[in-house]
Amino acid sequence: MKSKVADRIATSVFVALALIIVIIMAGLLFFILSRGVPDISWRFLTTESSTVSAGGGIRDQLFNSFYVLFITMLITVPLGVLGGIYMAEYAKQNKVTSFIRSCIELLASLPSIVVGMFGLLVFVNAMGWGYSILGGALALTIFNIPVMVRVSEDAIRAVPREQKEASLALGISHWHSIKTVLIPGAFPGILTGTILASGRVFGEAAALLFTAGLSTPGLDYGNWNPFSETSPLNLFRPAETLAVHIWAVNTNGIMPDVERIADGSSAVLVICVLMFNLLARWAGKLVHRKITASR
Repeated sequence: MKSKVADRIATSVFVALALIIVIIMAGLLFFILSRGVPDISWRFLTTESSTVSAGGGIRDQLFNSFYVLFITMLITVPLGVLGGIYMAEYAKQNKVTSFIRSCIELLASLPSIVVGMFGLLVFVNAMGWGYSILGGALALTIFNIPVMVRVSEDAIRAVPREQKEASLALGISHWHSIKTVLIPGAFPGILTGTILASGRVFGEAAALLFTAGLSTPGLDYGNWNPFSETSPLNLFRPAETLAVHIWAVNTNGIMPDVERIADGSSAVLVICVLMFNLLARWAGKLVHRKITASR
């Protein structure tokens, strides 16, 4: 009798906590979207921002956010997946591996502001790049690699060992088994982790304040020469992202319509992150269905 009562109490507590979390998240989303969505328009998304006059948009900040995200994931995903393969398949269970795992967990727990200060010291000052897209992307890579390593390692370990043993029993080499059996089996998990990490990168501001800067030079979207100063593809130009723009507008904005810009920018950021999460779920299910032939 006592155990049944304890079970009911525990169930009620967990359900109540889950409802509280859902209500808080729904209220937060409703507050941001109800204030910001009415301000979103095609002109708002495709107009250059202004620091003094009303009517500015977020064209450059939106492009910078996606460009920094692309460069960051271009560096992070290969390194993270290779690190996960090493930790799951090659690393021996000894003190060295334990030390590496502790370092990965330490890096994953670092506040992004600390990573930003490190990026300021190394990429901005020591390397002499100044505020740049490449410096920002490398700083974001530092605290995303541990996540990708752990996600890749867990996804590879989740593949049934019988599949790997069966491939090895056929005389296939270890590396070939990894390429043809383990990575395809772990691909849904790796893809989901990659897209979720993308959402984290897209909404990051603290690390980019010190590495990518708070401004964007005049860009010519007809100039695709990556070595030109006015090219949007130039990796060594400052780039204010959308998350940094929201912080800057709310703290130092003097435009007459500063509230409209902040609300609209916040809504666009939240919608993009939501799309990343929904895309992760959809892509993970789709790939899993194709690989396992399940419905």
